[in-house]
Amino acid sequence: MMKNFSGSPLHSNNQTSNHFRERNNKQHCLLWAVPLRFSLRGYGFCMATLFLFCFGSLFYQLNGGPPEILLGIRQYLGKSTYLDDHRQPPPGVLPFPSQVVYNRVGKCGSRTVVILLRLLSEKHQFTLVSSDIHNKTRLTTYEQVDLMKNITNIPQPYLYTRHVHYLNFSRFRVEQPVYINIIRDPINRFVSNYFFRRFGDWRGEQNHLIRTPSMKDDERYLDINVCILENYPECSNPRVFYIIPYFCGQHPQCREPGVWALERAKQNVMENYLLVGILEELEDVLVLLERLLPHYFTGVLDIFKSPHFMKMGNMTGTVRKHTPTLEALQVLYHRMRYEYEFYDFVRNQFHLTKKKIGLKSISKPPAYPPAFLQELARRTQEPLEEDEELDSDLENANSWLVQS
Repeated sequence: MMKNFSGSPLHSNNQTSNHFRERNNKQHCLLWAVPLRFSLRGYGFCMATLFLFCFGSLFYQLNGGPPEILLGIRQYLGKSTYLDDHRQPPPGVLPFPSQVVYNRVGKCGSRTVVILLRLLSEKHQFTLVSSDIHNKTRLTTYEQVDLMKNITNIPQPYLYTRHVHYLNFSRFRVEQPVYINIIRDPINRFVSNYFFRRFGDWRGEQNHLIRTPSMKDDERYLDINVCILENYPECSNPRVFYIIPYFCGQHPQCREPGVWALERAKQNVMENYLLVGILEELEDVLVLLERLLPHYFTGVLDIFKSPHFMKMGNMTGTVRKHTPTLEALQVLYHRMRYEYEFYDFVRNQFHLTKKKIGLKSISKPPAYPPAFLQELARRTQEPLEEDEELDSDLENANSWLVQS
């Protein structure tokens, strides 16, 4: 007799055991596959995030600022953070900056401001370091690092000033100081520099002739109109492309007249400068500096308007200076079109700052409006000039400070 083993207890137990074993194996395989799938996704996400972060950081360092895409993302996501949402809002008072750099532009009133700073440093007890290097504005990478180290070792609070193109401290992981500067109508600056190089100021033309013995007479007495119209190197690009590199920086392309240098200079003004004023409104510049940097500039207008200080300024106007012809001015204006676009940008930003701070004043029109050059008389009051003899001026200023 055949027995039906399918109904036997032994077969039933084996079948049940196999069933549970097969189900457990399936569950084990499923549980093993799920973490693997998620770990691969997570790994890919982490690697992509790390790559974007490294690429963005590298791009930031190489270009001296955040790339447009990161700025766009930040604007899209908003600038708030957890701490911003869970703490008291910061006070609306500008903190006291202990590191200020004034990378002064030549022939833009820096002599006036440096002498004022000399007097103010004595009054407010901050360290003023005014470099005696006037003809080296472009630095190698090694020279940039060395200068930054020297600057950051100055006892704080300090104000460092020198004729040098903008230095990006953050590129070398050095704390970025506060930047300030002043510029001037580009043609006015050029004309003033042209004649000052040849004849100096009212302190004595003969002294200036001694200081520039290498300049031959045919160069010294070269008519400025001939220089411009016949396209002498001194009166053409890249020599007349002068102001923008001070704000663009140390990149080689900053010295090439064009849109790239112009836009980078504008970006630096917006992101890295506390204030860029214009010499045509110097008194308003001093008012704003006193408001924004009171620990450095409090009382600056009292000194600036004092008879003793004005007397010093009367001896430093450039001699033999005269206005080029209308034809020469038009040619020069065309060569300096990027300089004028930058000047107009800075001028508008300066007026906007005045408006925000509540400073009401009558704004003077540009010396050479594009309309075009209907009035040739320069409207810029002559500032104290260049820095070659700054030491003697500072001695005079210091003696006046002691007497007053």
